[in-house]
Amino acid sequence: HDFYHFGLWGFCEGYNGQGVTYCSDPKTLYWFNPVEIIQSELLAGASIALPAQINNILSLIRTVSHWMFGLFLTGACLNFLMIFLVPLSVFTRWGTAPIVFFVFFGALCTTVATVIGTVLGVVMKNVITSQNTLDIEAYLGVQMFAFMWVAAATSIIAWLIMFGQCCCCASRRDVRRGKKRGSKKAWNDNETPGISEKRPMRQRRGLFGRKKDEES
Repeated sequence: HDFYHFGLWGFCEGYNGQGVTYCSDPKTLYWFNPVEIIQSELLAGASIALPAQINNILSLIRTVSHWMFGLFLTGACLNFLMIFLVPLSVFTRWGTAPIVFFVFFGALCTTVATVIGTVLGVVMKNVITSQNTLDIEAYLGVQMFAFMWVAAATSIIAWLIMFGQCCCCASRRDVRRGKKRGSKKAWNDNETPGISEKRPMRQRRGLFGRKKDEES
């Protein structure tokens, strides 16, 4: 084959002029083994002396790829779950704290996985292209790396917004109880900010028939 594309779940191969001719089935904890690919392209009985530098990093590539896969999967699951949990944070400040923690953990997993993927891609590209005897060229997928870094950036922005909401913003419950002032949209039409949950006043007569107000 003339080229190979590898990603998080598997790889594709093809020929120049024909495009992609085969893609592997998605596999959990997939890692790209360049030595296996090179050896599979050799004719029967043929062999090639691979540089020791490539063989030495195979175990490192496998371990790092497994960590990257696990972090990306964890971050994706947490970020998807937060789509439904984050709206609940506007009702109470006590519920915001755990949500902020999970948003931070999802952003951390996504960012660390993105950094690992970037470093791994750059290292593999430099190692493969540095061996002139193999006559192999390697390129980084710009679209894939852009997608990863956009995901990491948006996750960090989401965490910063949630952190600011937890520290600086008032919940609807606090506004209705009068503990903090907030948007009037959090109040009902027939409520007054700060006294909506107070009991109504009632009147009673004094000793000489004068009416006095007291709070029940």
